Amino acid sequence: MAEGAIPQPVPASPEVLTAEVEAGAAGPAGARARLGSVALVIGGIVTLQFGSSVAVLLFPRVGALGVVTLRLVVASLVLLIACRPKVRGYTRGDWATVLAFGVALVGMNSLFYQAIDRIPLGAAVTLEFLGPLILSVATSRRLLSVLWAALALGGVVLLGRAGFDGLNPLGAGCALAAGGLWAAYILLSARTGQRFPQADGLALAMTVAALLSLPLGAFSAGSALLDPVTLGLGAAVALMSSVMPYTLELLALRKLPASGFAVMMSLEPAAAATAGFLVLHQSLGWVELVAIGLVVVASAGAVLSGSRRR
Repeated sequence: MAEGAIPQPVPASPEVLTAEVEAGAAGPAGARARLGSVALVIGGIVTLQFGSSVAVLLFPRVGALGVVTLRLVVASLVLLIACRPKVRGYTRGDWATVLAFGVALVGMNSLFYQAIDRIPLGAAVTLEFLGPLILSVATSRRLLSVLWAALALGGVVLLGRAGFDGLNPLGAGCALAAGGLWAAYILLSARTGQRFPQADGLALAMTVAALLSLPLGAFSAGSALLDPVTLGLGAAVALMSSVMPYTLELLALRKLPASGFAVMMSLEPAAAATAGFLVLHQSLGWVELVAIGLVVVASAGAVLSGSRRR
């Protein structure tokens, strides 16, 4: 698969299949764990989109690459201090997973910020969501999942309708490429959570991403990265857009199948629209409200149908 491309349909990973079996065998305890995972995912979505809104305010100061660097460097430091991950006792396959996870993180964030620097946030999130949507259909073994994914796609397309006219081609391409890496992130996050305890794997992968982004950010923004106000806003973006959502999602993927997680990501455009309204003062019309309703119904349907199956 070429770097940044939308991934081809792939079967569910062994880790995800094992998690599905364990969740099904757990009875009521498994149902409670699943609902808890859903709450973690929703929390991650909300913090991520509000963090993206704050990041937009930083673009005039340090540019898109500078914001990515601040976000990843601060996030990696916080996670390293909080987790203090061990570096011994892991196999070559474990480290390969962490390295791939780090590359996916830096690529996904860099491409998405390049996109929202050129096209509206709603359109960028809509295009980026195509990656997880394809993953949802590809990894699911139930026809009903295709229905929920189709409903979610209709919602995100409707939500981004106003922003699709006259899109910058490079911005749209960056959003699509970010979606491909977002799908890879979902799979790699699940596998990292199975190979490393707690959030240790995430801390190590975030450090890899920070090291890869640092030269690009320093070259792009220079000494502007050291401005106290910029550092403070960058720390806020890191906590809201990296530390909290990635940690919550990684913990959620220990119990939630990748297919269900990917469909739940349809809430991202709705959260982005809400954050844009509250932080960036972007108004919502009736079309956007209908679109939000569609993606919420799709996400709820995916979760409820999965619970009934178990």
